[in-house]
Amino acid sequence: MTNSYNDIHNSKAIMIMGGNPAEAHPVSMQHVLRGKEQNKAPLIVVDPRFTRTAAHATEYVRIRPGTDIPFMWGLLWHIFENGWEDKEYIRQRVYGMDEIRAEVKKWNPQEVERVVGVPGEQMKRVAELMAKNRPGTLIWCMGVTQHSMGTANVRALSVFQLALGNIGVEGGGANIFRGHCNVQGCTDLGLDVTTLPAYYGLTEGAWRHWSRVWDVDYAWMQSRFESKKMMETKGIPSTRWFDAVLVDKKDLEQNDNVKAMFFWGHGGNTVPRMPEMRTGMEKVELLVVVDPHPTTAAALPDRKDGTYLLPACTQLETRGSRTASNRSLQWGDQIVKPVFESKPDHWILYKLAKKLGFEKEMFKNIKIDEGDEPNVEDILREINRGTISIGYSGQSPERLKEHMKHQADFDIVSLRATKGPLKGEFYGLPWPCWGTPEMKHPGTHVLYNTHLPVKDGGGAFRARFGVERNGVSLLADGSYPKDSEIKDGHPEFTYGLLKKMGWDKELTDAERATIERIGGNNPDGVGWAIDLSCGIIRVTMAHGVQAMGNAKARAVAFGLPDPVPVHREPIYTPRRDLVEKYPAMADRRDYRLPHLGKSIQDKDFSKDFPMILTTGRLVEYEGGGEETRSNKWLAELQQSMFVEINPADASRLGIKDGQDVWVHGPENKAKARVKALVTQRVGQGVVFMPFHFSGFWQGVDQRAKYPPGADPIVLGESANGVTSYGYDPVTHMHENKATLCRVEAA
Repeated sequence: MTNSYNDIHNSKAIMIMGGNPAEAHPVSMQHVLRGKEQNKAPLIVVDPRFTRTAAHATEYVRIRPGTDIPFMWGLLWHIFENGWEDKEYIRQRVYGMDEIRAEVKKWNPQEVERVVGVPGEQMKRVAELMAKNRPGTLIWCMGVTQHSMGTANVRALSVFQLALGNIGVEGGGANIFRGHCNVQGCTDLGLDVTTLPAYYGLTEGAWRHWSRVWDVDYAWMQSRFESKKMMETKGIPSTRWFDAVLVDKKDLEQNDNVKAMFFWGHGGNTVPRMPEMRTGMEKVELLVVVDPHPTTAAALPDRKDGTYLLPACTQLETRGSRTASNRSLQWGDQIVKPVFESKPDHWILYKLAKKLGFEKEMFKNIKIDEGDEPNVEDILREINRGTISIGYSGQSPERLKEHMKHQADFDIVSLRATKGPLKGEFYGLPWPCWGTPEMKHPGTHVLYNTHLPVKDGGGAFRARFGVERNGVSLLADGSYPKDSEIKDGHPEFTYGLLKKMGWDKELTDAERATIERIGGNNPDGVGWAIDLSCGIIRVTMAHGVQAMGNAKARAVAFGLPDPVPVHREPIYTPRRDLVEKYPAMADRRDYRLPHLGKSIQDKDFSKDFPMILTTGRLVEYEGGGEETRSNKWLAELQQSMFVEINPADASRLGIKDGQDVWVHGPENKAKARVKALVTQRVGQGVVFMPFHFSGFWQGVDQRAKYPPGADPIVLGESANGVTSYGYDPVTHMHENKATLCRVEAA
């Protein structure tokens, strides 16, 4: 998220795509409404379904699920045709926009209407609203990411904002609303199976960096793995863990199938292909569920042995730092004592490490408090020491506690402290908060903002991909943060570059010694992101320069499967007329597993499964829903799982509002028995199901399988009991927003 919820107050136009914050993020929605009302900002909501958010829109656009890229390119077609793009911004700060123009040229109004379903007049009106009301913000959620082309979707939305010069400015931004407390923090610290904490990756250099941070020998760390190759191989994401249990061993890029599964804060009903997941749950030798409440994962499989339920504390029962969607950190104190036998996650992790025999290495620099609880202040200090790459390094426990103490001094829109001892700092020290806590960087409210000095929260696009490509410069052209002594783009800093600039003399003896110790025979090669002293960052900031370089944003992301985002029909699509022109990707391998695409799409499922199924959230429940469906006040508000179906489709199928129906999925004889909600919220040919339910399985009540007294008040079928195969080629995010189904009266 480049900006923040609060910064939406500065937006002159607001577009929400594939998100429904009125239900999924109701507090965030208040900021959207303030921006709309205070600035008379047009609010454009793009969604296949007329949501509660769409009810607030000045312009609602209904698109066919899975057509995000042609929709964005259709908007850019009008912007380029009319010269509404920010030409100087593109010249200075964007690489590859000409290649985007070539792709956009294909998406004239006629083709957009044929593929997306939106008339040309409305497309032009939306493009003009965004182009003539700047700065504008573009907000998205899982409706954009949970697709077999999710990464390309995100890039298309980002390119749109770059074309309008809306990145790096207050009121602009690419803003992603996250669903749970600390989702952003989990992502930052290595939840992704492709990287160590702070997006360092899995290369030897990354492992050596974290071995230094953790103060363990790299050779010892390597000895924990079967081989160096496996140490540096991407893991298997939670969306496909069961494939690693069930797949033939010869198709698996590791020595054996997965034998155990930990569900840690993961309900089990929030990923697709649940019939296969259920089989995987029953086949593993060990199944562990760590959660405040027994989840779907605890009750769904038929298991008698090898299952452990470990009660974990909620965020109100523990303390420590949490990171919000806008990159701000907040210190949370314990509000209530833990109930039952629940324990904090870090206590459970310490006990697990102890059982496995490496707690001394893992907690070497973390004090173990009374009751065998690792000290949370020490945990954050260790995070600060290592997460230099994203500037998660300056937010010490002490600084965050001061922010909590002086909350009243911060402006609600700018997030700046306008008075008091923290004057000038941004609330929560949003990362990047460069350098050590002692350097007192104020945090960064708006990413890539060249209007502020680096030391005051300004910055530029990171230089991560070299200095040129095919003879074309990748560095910014005449654009730089305010007060920078380098009046142009530049590569990221190493100790060697610091020497060339003559700035190495400004390092302290201790900083130089740290760099030389890390570098060994090649200290000049030590980059700013592995400099544990943060000396390179300190010195470059003193010269107004960003240590991570100053480059152009890549509109063309070489190295990804489609360097220029292109439309590809969903793997399960009813539009057989579009498959030849816009095919899914060929079958391939990744994340240690086969990854199917074209081979599935080539089979026509649309005759037996003619309806598009999309999924989403409700305001009454959250996540997997076990906790919220156990709350009697919330349970009263939404007592049944349902499927929304258009009146015309319901009439054709002989379905009445409120009656039971079967929703059949295209794989594994998947089916779910739910209530029909006949409504015009969904267009013809599209149905919608919320994903917060579980406790029924293919029409059979599973209540008796919960531990006595732990069953939720409301049970229902899981939407993901009927969703299907489909994964993004880069992240393996699942396709939850565009699959096929058949609806029949029960």
